[in-house]
Amino acid sequence: MHEGKAFLLGAGLLVLAGQAAGQQFYGDKKYGEFYEEDKKWTELEAKLPDYPKEQNLIEFNAGAATSNRYYVDGSTLSIGGDGVVRYVVVVRTHGGAINVNFEGIRCGAKERKLYAFGRSDSTWGKSRTQEWQSIRPGSYQAVLSKEYFCPGTIVINKTEEGVDALRRGGHPESR
Repeated sequence: MHEGKAFLLGAGLLVLAGQAAGQQFYGDKKYGEFYEEDKKWTELEAKLPDYPKEQNLIEFNAGAATSNRYYVDGSTLSIGGDGVVRYVVVVRTHGGAINVNFEGIRCGAKERKLYAFGRSDSTWGKSRTQEWQSIRPGSYQAVLSKEYFCPGTIVINKTEEGVDALRRGGHPESR
């Protein structure tokens, strides 16, 4: 009689195992459940902003390793629906040269992109490089990312938050 009970118990376990196998697990999720991290990020088209105006420039400290002066045109700062912080940066070298760039930062990915560069006639030239690149430690983009636009690698919520951080000398949550 014990053999009959063992047979029935074994058959019951096989039925349960068959039902569980039919659910098809992939990783930690059942087939059909959505992985948030598997969503493919899509970049929105970046519209070229107006050329920067002197009255809109907000100086920021890019670190002691440079004698250049760095500014963001607060009127060009934007946070896209794709999570990219876009802005115009103006760099004035000690020798008097001025460089103007329209750039973007992806906070979570710690990447930067040059969309366009400023010409001497106050027009934009599109960048030939359209790939995202890692933010180089010690660069002004690293400072903008860490101290102003991406506190804790989280993108700021609105333009005013970034402008306020620039005016205060840093985002309160980056300290």
